[in-house]
Amino acid sequence: MSLPRVAIVGRPNVGKSSLLNMLARAKVSIVDPTPGVTRDRVSAVIELDGPLKTEEPKLAEVVDTGGYGVYTAEGARFDDAGEDLSRLTDEIESQIGAALQDADIVLFVIDAQAGITALDDTIAKLLRESGHIGKRGSGGAEIYVVANKIDTSAWEPYAPEASNLGFGEPIPVSAKTNYMRRSFAEKLFEILPASSRRDLDDDPEMKIALVGRRNIGKSSFVNALAGQERCIVSEIAGTTRDAIDVRFEFDGKTCLAIDTAGVRKRTHFADQVEYWAFHRCQLAINRSDVVLMLIDATDKVAATDKKLGNQIAEEYKPCVIVITKWDLTEGRKTTKGVEVTTEDYQKYIEKELPGLAHCPIIFTSASEETGLRESVEIAFDLFEQSRQRLGTSKLNKVLQTILDSRGPTSRLGREAKILYASQVTTSPPTIVMVVNDPKLFHGQYERYLLNRFRELTPFAEIPVRLLFRQRKRADLADLLSGKHRADQRARKGSGASDLVVEGDEDFAIEGEID
Repeated sequence: MSLPRVAIVGRPNVGKSSLLNMLARAKVSIVDPTPGVTRDRVSAVIELDGPLKTEEPKLAEVVDTGGYGVYTAEGARFDDAGEDLSRLTDEIESQIGAALQDADIVLFVIDAQAGITALDDTIAKLLRESGHIGKRGSGGAEIYVVANKIDTSAWEPYAPEASNLGFGEPIPVSAKTNYMRRSFAEKLFEILPASSRRDLDDDPEMKIALVGRRNIGKSSFVNALAGQERCIVSEIAGTTRDAIDVRFEFDGKTCLAIDTAGVRKRTHFADQVEYWAFHRCQLAINRSDVVLMLIDATDKVAATDKKLGNQIAEEYKPCVIVITKWDLTEGRKTTKGVEVTTEDYQKYIEKELPGLAHCPIIFTSASEETGLRESVEIAFDLFEQSRQRLGTSKLNKVLQTILDSRGPTSRLGREAKILYASQVTTSPPTIVMVVNDPKLFHGQYERYLLNRFRELTPFAEIPVRLLFRQRKRADLADLLSGKHRADQRARKGSGASDLVVEGDEDFAIEGEID
């Protein structure tokens, strides 16, 4: 059994996205006065508490949709590139229809301060004629009108006007100020069918974020994975704004693909919406297990690609570099008349994105439908690599092999020594090395260690975090009182096999590695 689905619909700028964010208690959907900000279906799982503490909470999946007739209403019809956004109307309303078809409950949101408009009446008529609306248990969705923007008690008398739409008494609330939020949540709790965490679909085994420049094919990639038109695909650059979570099955495993807005230079942001879209892209990278970075083979690697690559590297995220439109590049010749090969292009990518030089590269073609499955398979492989843990004994043997080949260079007459090493966590694999002076290991030798670790451990194609910690000497008073020795015995007695990397925690040193 899956969770009940709640679809939020209405005309532009009535507060649908704000309502979703209020219920989710998070900034899931971008909120902005500009009409047409939301285009795809944006969803979140919410948990509602009942009026009584003895009642079990109810869960539901709430779906925010684009505004009906968004680009025929007043507002920005043309984007900063002069594209006519009204061309997206059919796709947006198709996404609304899909949300209605899957819904158990529909929240029809109106702006109580503006009153009932002609477009509200049109939407009410469309909902009645859609065939998706009916009483619960009849195979349709039950519809409720939400009178939003009841910001204070002075606006409460304006809510009953919405009953003229023919869907019963409206539910008043203000998603912006949270006025009447409690009564709204209790009403939603009342109309929701019983549900709990037991009804949640399996948690995804892996979360994949798809990132890249605008109009590079991320939404098409996600739709292919989902096997349905889950995200709007258009030749208009910047169609995707929010980060869209899409579940899909892969070889019997549940996965989550996160479609993100295409990035471009901040100096080229058209408005505040693009800034928030870029921010959502950053958050998607942070919460993902693996990143698929899409690069257009027909164009040069741009400064935006390099900045995005640096961010992925700084977050220590496993990454698959997906080269799109390879069918349009294969067979082309360079200025010297030499045919471009995958090996040549791989060297080019490694040169342009040195921070991701260890990442696997796969060449894909949307028209020929090649590379999609391979990209996910490689992502799973990287995900497994990132969860590997090396025992302390094995790790120190690897480190001894590296030191035998090339040890750290001493500086200013001070000898560099590595005393001990241990892996303290996974995803990313984090290795703490206790040394006599961390300053002696930063820079060139640190990069050398990382490269050798990838050669000699299961972490061949993923980022590894190295932390250098200086051996902490016991305080003289502790030595004289015996406290330091007692602490060591307590630490050994605890049976802890890993080191803790927080503040100035002491480390259990078991001798030097010569």
